[in-house]
Amino acid sequence: MLLRLYAFLKVALMLLGLIVVIVTITPVDRWYAQILAGPWADPDGDILIVLGAESPADGYLGVETYWRSVYAVWAWRKGHFRTIVVCGGFGTAEAMRDYLIFEHVPEAEILLENRSRSTHENGLFAAALLKNNPGHKVLLTSDYHMYRSIREFRKAGVQVEPRPIPFALKQSNDWTLRCQVFVELVTETSKIIAYRMRGWI
Repeated sequence: MLLRLYAFLKVALMLLGLIVVIVTITPVDRWYAQILAGPWADPDGDILIVLGAESPADGYLGVETYWRSVYAVWAWRKGHFRTIVVCGGFGTAEAMRDYLIFEHVPEAEILLENRSRSTHENGLFAAALLKNNPGHKVLLTSDYHMYRSIREFRKAGVQVEPRPIPFALKQSNDWTLRCQVFVELVTETSKIIAYRMRGWI
């Protein structure tokens, strides 16, 4: 029994080591993030929907939410969006709104969807918020998060175009972060499977 357990652990550790080496020295993270991001474009429109990531800590935006907000400001400055919808519960939407206002986005042009606790709820609550708000809609979120997000929104009845930001792609440029990115990609894959099983996407 102990010999079998030892053999199993030995094989498992060898496989884990092989995965770490492959992830560290190959562009597997970049390949997979690009697949999840889908078509890479910067579409313009009337309504920009921006999804939050982490909840704010001590009133500060989390790193990923910050970068989504930064790209939202750039999209607003370069495009013709008349409304930005910021999505996220636990104070995330409010923190994103405050950042946008700091960057001179008019408060009157920002709508809050601040009840959601998941991507699924992002889609449902944003759909209700935008029910009587016509116009061409664009969805902005991280590259690896786009596959699940855009399908969730379309399933909820919100027709959106994807506008991914290069979050996992940029992190994978640093070899010391590649294993962390790989874990995030695997986690996202499990969420995609769970959403499919529940019929949410």
